[in-house]
Amino acid sequence: MIRKIFSYACCLLLLLLPALAAAQHAKATLSGIIKDQRNKTPLSFVTVSMQTARDSSFFIGTITDEAGRFVLPDVPSGTYVLSVSLMGYQPATQRVMVGKLSPYLDLGGIEMAEDALAVEEVVVTSRADEVAGKMDKKTFDVAANISQGGGSVLQAMRNLPGVTTDQNGKVQLRGSDKVAILIDGQQTALTGFGNQAGLDNIPASAIEKIEIINNPSAKYDANGNAGIINIIYKKNNQAGFNGKLGLTAGAGALWEKRENLPTIRPQYRWTPKLNPSLSLNERKNKYNAFFQGDVLAQKALNKNEFITRSYDDGSIIEQQFLENRSQLAFTLKSGIDWYVNDRNTLTFSTLYNREGHVDRGDLPYFDAELLNRRRLWLYYEDEVNTAVNASAVYLHKFKQPGHRLTTNVNYTFHREDEKFYFSNVLPALTNYDTTKLIADENVSDLNLDYVRPLRHGRIEAGTKLRWRYIPTEMIFIPGANSILDLGAAGGADYNEIITALYGNYVFESKYFEVEAGLRLEAVQVDYEVKPGHNTYQSDGYDYLQPFPNLRLGWLLSDRHKLSLFYNRRVDRPDEYDLRIFPKYDDPEVLKTGNPTVRPQYTQTLELGYKTTWGDGYFYSALYHRMIDDILTRILTTSGGGFINSISQNAGKGRNSGLEVVFSQEVSPTFSFNLSLNGYQNTIDAYRVENTYPVNVALDFAQQQNYSGNVKGNAIFKLPRALDVQVTGVYLAPDLVPQGKIAARYSVDLGVKKALQRGKGELFLNATDLFNTMRIQKDIQGDGFRFVSTDLYETQVLRIGYGYKF
Repeated sequence: MIRKIFSYACCLLLLLLPALAAAQHAKATLSGIIKDQRNKTPLSFVTVSMQTARDSSFFIGTITDEAGRFVLPDVPSGTYVLSVSLMGYQPATQRVMVGKLSPYLDLGGIEMAEDALAVEEVVVTSRADEVAGKMDKKTFDVAANISQGGGSVLQAMRNLPGVTTDQNGKVQLRGSDKVAILIDGQQTALTGFGNQAGLDNIPASAIEKIEIINNPSAKYDANGNAGIINIIYKKNNQAGFNGKLGLTAGAGALWEKRENLPTIRPQYRWTPKLNPSLSLNERKNKYNAFFQGDVLAQKALNKNEFITRSYDDGSIIEQQFLENRSQLAFTLKSGIDWYVNDRNTLTFSTLYNREGHVDRGDLPYFDAELLNRRRLWLYYEDEVNTAVNASAVYLHKFKQPGHRLTTNVNYTFHREDEKFYFSNVLPALTNYDTTKLIADENVSDLNLDYVRPLRHGRIEAGTKLRWRYIPTEMIFIPGANSILDLGAAGGADYNEIITALYGNYVFESKYFEVEAGLRLEAVQVDYEVKPGHNTYQSDGYDYLQPFPNLRLGWLLSDRHKLSLFYNRRVDRPDEYDLRIFPKYDDPEVLKTGNPTVRPQYTQTLELGYKTTWGDGYFYSALYHRMIDDILTRILTTSGGGFINSISQNAGKGRNSGLEVVFSQEVSPTFSFNLSLNGYQNTIDAYRVENTYPVNVALDFAQQQNYSGNVKGNAIFKLPRALDVQVTGVYLAPDLVPQGKIAARYSVDLGVKKALQRGKGELFLNATDLFNTMRIQKDIQGDGFRFVSTDLYETQVLRIGYGYKF
């Protein structure tokens, strides 16, 4: 049924494409130099003007400086006639077409002589605000998302087109969790280099906008086959001293979705939330200083999973995984822009995040009738994550606008300090165990980026050097009758060195566009296991690989555009994927890394269509990914009912789909946007061998299914400066390794009112208004079946106030 629905939807949407029309205007800066044709010397004080080609009306004008240069800023897309005149020289004209790709265009030299110059076509381009003109990026204003205000960045992402999230901090883009997360264009330990758990520690109040880049060019790191999500912090450049103060309070887990299994602690109810925030900015003369501070204090029902494990021998285990969390997170970002002169700028910035949480876990294990409890596993986890990022950026602007060289030096430190205290309550005895983990992540980056505008586009080139070092130490402190695998403790050092070079070329004519780039990346990863581990020895990998990208664009008319994309990308295993230590939050479903896993490589083809108009737009994309050495986790049994989740490479796979985004302002009081992402996931037959805690070799048949998601936002602008937003999300059943995940859906509601002549703002919102969101999985393994429903906290009510000064 789902397959037929998506097939009909695809056909209908493709039939509708010719009927939709658009025009979206962008602005760019036009510049050049006027020279004498005979001796090539610059001409000063030449009058330069632009008239619209349609009616020859004057649009903008200037004169050249002593070096013969001129600049015409903020020129909207369209067709113009450029005229230059100077007493003693023959006037010259050029026909100018302003496109939609680059924010700057270098016209080069325009020569004046007694004879008229040939008419020459020029292209100037710019970028749209939401769906970019190149269709490689979508940008979303976090403040406009009323229904998710006051939560974390992870929660704010749930309403974005093509994005899905889960309670473990995993972000999926178009059905793939291989997503690179950036902060202000840089990878940091705060958001993870291979996972996104830190996103739930960043308050959305600190963020200005979120960019989704589905088809990154060669100037971006090659990691992340699904694309890049770039989180941009708030930063104000307004002159003088200004800022904003905000406070949000709320409560979640308003009622139980299902009562506990017997004999364990109660679930957290009416969990309090508090999020104060402060942003400050001062710009004077040659400097701009900025500060953003946010605190997130809350309790949460972080996990509440009910599990049935059935084995081929007929045994059944009924289990609950309850985790009550208390959390406190601080995020501070500050810096200064120093405008040394008109050509040179230095920016120094720091980002500090400290997130601490205490988890109280209860895991009872019963027989099928819930009459006999065979085990009660209790734990107390005290974890502190500290991240510090320091960055220095030097920007040199050449005389030609848009011609620039940027040098970025970046250092990140992240410490994961985790202490687990366990109580293992069995019918005949009780024992106590403790584990301690310290992992220090050190990342140093050096980036050089060069941009040179051309007559019909631009060139980009650069280099990147990265050194990443993570020493990890796991200590087991066993009690009497301990179940800990003492031989699996110890230490390991992760060393990663990346060297990359890239070049990118952009060309635009009146009807045709080309963007072609190549990134050459050399990676060396060493995973050194300290002597004594009972299973793993040192391992690692290296590669020297090319990662090309190509985009072809056709401007069918001023209102219709097609783009064809191709790129090749890589997903490198993160240190967490290689980490050799078992995690005992659930002692009967152990999670362990695997230092023998290798990168997965992906090639993507995409055909995009875009049309815009004054009060709306339509965007669609057909995409197909081909994946080698799929990086995932595989569940196997090791006897006695125990299950092990191990990082593995699972052969080849494919991901094909259609994404559609439609936005319309129906009237000044009502607008809406709708996004659809339908896709097919396929994992070919494969064979794996898990080596921990025992050798288990398994063969898996091909898996395939159709899935997708639909998201809609309705925005009402009512009298008395009152805004209302209603958001609906439906996630269709999907494929997970060895099984499936069931459909999920929710409705969010937000209300915002402007106060104090626009300086103040009051909002009220409710996420998962009807308390319907839940995660249901059905996994088939060799000799077992794992069926679970996670009823974690999704329903939260919040009220907040913000004031600008």
